[in-house]
Amino acid sequence: MQVIRSSDLSIQPVGTRYYVARQTTPKTRFGRWMRAVRRVIIGRPLTTAEGSHERLSKVKALAVFSSDALSSVAYASQEALVILALAGAAALSLVWPISLGVAVLLAIVVASYRQTVAAYPGGGGAYIVAKDNLGTTPSLIAAASLLIAYVLTVAVSVSAATAAITSALPSTFDYRVWISIGAIVLVMLANLRGISESGTIFAIPTYAFILCMFTLIALGLLASLDILIEANPPRYELEDASRDLSIVLVLRAFAAGGAALTGVEAISDGVPAFKEPSAKNAAQTLVWMGLLLGTMFLGISFLARHFHLVPSEEETIVSQLARTLAGESAFYYIVQGFTALILVLAANTAFADFPRLSSFLARDRFLPHQFLFRGDRLAFNTGIIALGVLSILLVIGFDANVTGLIPLYAVGVFASFTFSEAGMTRRWLHTEPSRQRTLGLLLNGVGAVATGIVLIIVAVTRFLDGAWIILVVVPIIILLLRGIHNHYRDVATQLRMTAGDLRSLARPPQRDIAVVVPVDSLNRASARAIEFARSISSDVTAVHIAADAEDGAELQRSWSEAGVKVPLVIIESPYRSLIGPLIAYLEQRRAERGNEFINVVLPEFVPAHLGEHVLHNQSALRLKAALLFQPGIVVTDVPYHLQD
Repeated sequence: MQVIRSSDLSIQPVGTRYYVARQTTPKTRFGRWMRAVRRVIIGRPLTTAEGSHERLSKVKALAVFSSDALSSVAYASQEALVILALAGAAALSLVWPISLGVAVLLAIVVASYRQTVAAYPGGGGAYIVAKDNLGTTPSLIAAASLLIAYVLTVAVSVSAATAAITSALPSTFDYRVWISIGAIVLVMLANLRGISESGTIFAIPTYAFILCMFTLIALGLLASLDILIEANPPRYELEDASRDLSIVLVLRAFAAGGAALTGVEAISDGVPAFKEPSAKNAAQTLVWMGLLLGTMFLGISFLARHFHLVPSEEETIVSQLARTLAGESAFYYIVQGFTALILVLAANTAFADFPRLSSFLARDRFLPHQFLFRGDRLAFNTGIIALGVLSILLVIGFDANVTGLIPLYAVGVFASFTFSEAGMTRRWLHTEPSRQRTLGLLLNGVGAVATGIVLIIVAVTRFLDGAWIILVVVPIIILLLRGIHNHYRDVATQLRMTAGDLRSLARPPQRDIAVVVPVDSLNRASARAIEFARSISSDVTAVHIAADAEDGAELQRSWSEAGVKVPLVIIESPYRSLIGPLIAYLEQRRAERGNEFINVVLPEFVPAHLGEHVLHNQSALRLKAALLFQPGIVVTDVPYHLQD
């Protein structure tokens, strides 16, 4: 939590009624040091008015919002092959028709999401579309699914990036969890610097990866035709079949290959981040993303089948393909390097969309209001940090294993697809008949049916692989969201002004409020608190909680010798309790005064250095925490800053 004291702000008048607070240089050495560190890591603070300059061009937006989808070609074909390999070598040839089916599904989803972008230029993620057209419960299911999918996006992407690194450098395999955690922290810091700057940072690796993949596919096609390139033999042999080839196994492989569609919805969520005309630019970027993704995915699948590549825990399919075509050349390491980078950057898609979705939920009072807060760089800091922490925990829990995470991944993704498409279908049903309505109804209707069928396939065929976890966690998240919403609703009800409240405010004050100043000894900090208390009321009482009689008598002598014109009440506490006796005294005073408010003015000295806080027992902090929960008590803190 960031606390801004009045000494940190320069209040400057604007006109006759309004004032603008401008940040000034902190006065303490520690404050200046912290501000310098923040400038280096996060960058200079941006004003709210600069938000329009943080919008993305199509080139940058493709890097920010499509890196997740584009990077899935690094593991989608492999995950389908992992399932098919269970039925032996003959089953691996099915990766090509399965990939064609996934590509058709991708085309349907991209075409239908173009309708969503046009209909919701303010951001049309599954949550917004479902809320507007299907109601609260479906929207919360979509939101919960998306929140899970974004966390899994980060975990899967960085784990796959680590797999690319360990494939090229086998000696790093035992450090894969730490490598993944480091990657998450780096992407999180980049996003705290703001969306525009993160787009600049990520654009070059994204386009370099696309170039590498198309170069690799071109080399593979030449080698398949025996032109210029001579392919190296595969390095791995397939183990004996452990399963019979069945329709269930093929559907499982299709569900695994469906991971190629992860991240497709990101552009529809982030339409407001595009430069104007935002909807048109977002729609064009969506089409380019679909074309690039479909081409690379089909190319990798075709070449994996042609060169008889076998999935292995030690080396990814992309790594095997690069070795087959380029051996141990520099190009192989370039491919692996940019594959690892794009997979790390794929997490950026989630870091762009998770905070935005969280802000929508917070706006509707389903998440804490902190998720609405924009930091120095106009980024949703709370959402970014929350996503980073959750994904790190997931990476640790699954030991950075992509195959273990994928079954959890697909359920949330296709659930959000289905609710978004169903919401758009219902929206078209309630519009006036037109050619656009007919086209939209067809595209979104087909999309809803197709993604709904895939959702069922994923949930059923991968239930025992871990999909059951999502089916359990989603209802828990929905209950949590509703609990938060109910809390905010109850708070709003209790805080709503009544006629009696308004009459009370209109009455002139009847008499001074009672002010109590807890004191430990007579010093500058307590003297300043007493001086402040006397400036706001003539009914001031100082209270000292004495652990023994001698302690109380010593303070009483000092009080009399100093001639303090404020009554001193000494409460003996033989059990050395501080908070209990003070609260009992305050309750007694309230009862005597007819349960009126009592203002407790707390003297508190603030050390010059952060490390010096541990040298004090923080009595004022403990008192503030305890008095916060006492009705009728108003706490005022009077800090006394110690010199360096």
